[in-house]
Amino acid sequence: MRGQASGGHAAAAEGSDGDAGPLRRLLLGLVLLGMAGLGAELVLLEHTESAWQWVPLVALGLGFASAAAVALRPSPRTLRPFQAVMALFVAAGALGVYLHFRGNVEWELESYASLRGTALFWAALHGATPALAPGALAQLGLLGLALAHRHPALRRHTPH
Repeated sequence: MRGQASGGHAAAAEGSDGDAGPLRRLLLGLVLLGMAGLGAELVLLEHTESAWQWVPLVALGLGFASAAAVALRPSPRTLRPFQAVMALFVAAGALGVYLHFRGNVEWELESYASLRGTALFWAALHGATPALAPGALAQLGLLGLALAHRHPALRRHTPH
């Protein structure tokens, strides 16, 4: 196996992955960079007023921990929790889009009670709360799931 001679568990795991090892490292770097940026943005925006606003912050904390574990030692014991957290990112991102959009709809109806249909939809998309911003969390989750998909450390440790 390519990579085993260079030593280390991570090298062996990525060595059986053909040329995908560098791509997996790039994806992990992008996920970590995205989590850092999104976390900083949420803290700067003081996204902590309600329990729902803490969901992405807690998810990001779990994401950092699980991504660090995968970076240090890719194995089923680190990749499976990472996959679960990335799936949580996707779900939390979708929930966030819904909550942001719903909040904007409520705000628009309080301000302009006669809005309906397409006009209400577009007004809510352009509302004060960025309706699609939570999609960034879902995107990070999809990137994380892509890097873990068919990871050689999962194949190598799977009992037959």
